[in-house]
This record gives sequence, structure tokens and C-alpha cells, in this order.
Amino acid sequence: MNQEKKDALKALKISKGQIEAVMKMIEDGRYCVDISNQIIAAQSLLKKANMLILRQHLSHCVADALKEGGGEEKLDEIMDIIIKMGGK
Repeated sequence: MNQEKKDALKALKISKGQIEAVMKMIEDGRYCVDISNQIIAAQSLLKKANMLILRQHLSHCVADALKEGGGEEKLDEIMDIIIKMGGK
């Protein structure tokens, strides 16, 4: 497993813990602003994990496809992801 995937997995594990903590906070009736801040922190880690996975994909899968003379499909996949992430 390369470093990007290791780092993404670490971020996902941390965000999993944060999400579980948020659920507990809601069950315990904690202050809404505190809950919201924890949700934002979990979202940030999920975004970081996604960027690490996409970086790995670009560095390996897309680069290899382009070297082999193809790559249009891989580039279309990346564009679809960018659109889903809020790009235009």
C-alpha cells in the first residue's frame, strides 16, 4: 500500500471515530454548535481522504493510461468526480 492510501486510511479511521462521537453527542443532548463543529471536522477529514485517493489515482492509473496512448476514459472519470465535488 502506498503512502497516499495509508494516509487516506488513517484519515478515514479518525473520521469514523469522530462520527461515532457526534452520534453520542446527539444522543446525550449536547450543545448543537459543538455537534456542528465536530461534523465539520469529520467532513474535513473525509475531504482529505478523498483528495489523497484521487492523487494516487492520478499519479498511477491516469498517468499509466495516458502513457499507453489512451486515458480519455480516465480523464472523464476525474471530471465526473470534480463535478460531484462541486466543480462546474
